[in-house]
Amino acid sequence: MVDFAGPSGSNTTPQDRFERLIELPPSAKLVYRVLTDESPMTQQQVRTDALLPARTTRDALMKLKEENLIEERLYLPDARKRLYAPLEVVRPDDVTE
Repeated sequence: MVDFAGPSGSNTTPQDRFERLIELPPSAKLVYRVLTDESPMTQQQVRTDALLPARTTRDALMKLKEENLIEERLYLPDARKRLYAPLEVVRPDDVTE
């Protein structure tokens, strides 16, 4: 298991991230779900688990990254690859105060 160090990359709350996630296309939601089940993962690992074409996987990861819903880090065994991990997302109605 690889832990990411440093800030999450976004000052938004998990509830704000949930609102952005529900606006994304189904492929991005699927990729996010795959990452929540087993992360961090490379793009190829995500593609294999999600059963998506390479282009669709790349596009979904790009959209998730633009919305600050995932973290991207260098994959040390192969610097050409990246590792992806999801940031926490919480439904607003699931928050207990």
